[in-house]
Amino acid sequence: MEALLPVLKSHPGPSVLVCSLLFRVAHQLLQRLPVPRLVEQDAFRLWKWRNLSVSMVHSLLTGAWALTCVVVWPETLSNIHSYHTSLSYLLVCVSTGYFVQDAGDIILTGHARGSWEFLLHHALVVCSFLYALYTQLYVAGAVVALFVEVNSVTLHMRLMLKLAGAQSSPMYHINKLANLFTYIVFRLSTQFYLTYYITNNYSWLDHGGYFLITMIAMNVMILIYFYRLLRADFFPRSKIFAGQNGTYNNNSKRFLSE
Repeated sequence: MEALLPVLKSHPGPSVLVCSLLFRVAHQLLQRLPVPRLVEQDAFRLWKWRNLSVSMVHSLLTGAWALTCVVVWPETLSNIHSYHTSLSYLLVCVSTGYFVQDAGDIILTGHARGSWEFLLHHALVVCSFLYALYTQLYVAGAVVALFVEVNSVTLHMRLMLKLAGAQSSPMYHINKLANLFTYIVFRLSTQFYLTYYITNNYSWLDHGGYFLITMIAMNVMILIYFYRLLRADFFPRSKIFAGQNGTYNNNSKRFLSE
C-alpha cells in the first residue's frame, strides 16, 4: 500500500477515473441480479434500482472504510487539515470515482432534470475531494465526511423497499427507525462537526472560505432532506398509493425521491 501511494499522489486525476470505471463495471455486473417484479415493470423504477444498487456498494464499502481509518488512526478526527494515511488517501480516490460515475449515469440516462439536487451534491463533493487529492490537504476531513455513508446504507435500503412496493413491510418500519438513528449520528453530527472545525480554525485554514461556504450549502441540503424524511416516514399527510396492484399515480417519482 505504501508503494501505491506515490503513484496515486502523482496522478490523482487518472486514479479517480480508474475508480470511476471500476464502479461502472460494478454497475454492469449488478444488472445481472434479479429485481422485484414491480421494479422490472417500470423503466424509471428499474433505472433507480440499478443506480441505488451501485450506491449501496459504495456506501457499504466507504462507510466501513472511513470508520476503520478513524478507529485505527484517531488523529484523522482531530487533524482534518493535514493528516492522512495511504488507506485514507485511497479511500478518497475511490469515493470520488464513485461520485463521478454516478453523476455520469444520471446525466447520460436523461435523468439530470429530475435529479438536479443529487448533481449539485455530487459537484460539491467532487470539487472538495479533488482539491484534497491534488493538494493533499483535508484528506482526513474527506474521510470524516464519508461517515455519512453509514447513513446512506439505510437511506438506500429505504428507497429500494419503496421501489419494490414494500413500504408496509416490517423490514421497512425497522429500517426507518435505523435510518433516523444513523441520520442523526452519522450525517447530521458529522456535518456539524466539520462545520464547527472549519469555523473554529477558519483564520489559518487553507481556502477556509470555500470550505465554509461548501459546508453551509451541504448543511442546508441535509436539513431539508431531514425535514422531508420526517414528513414522509413519521408525519405522512396522505397516502399516494393508488391501487392494489402496486401501481402509483403520476407523483410516484416524487414519492420515490422523498
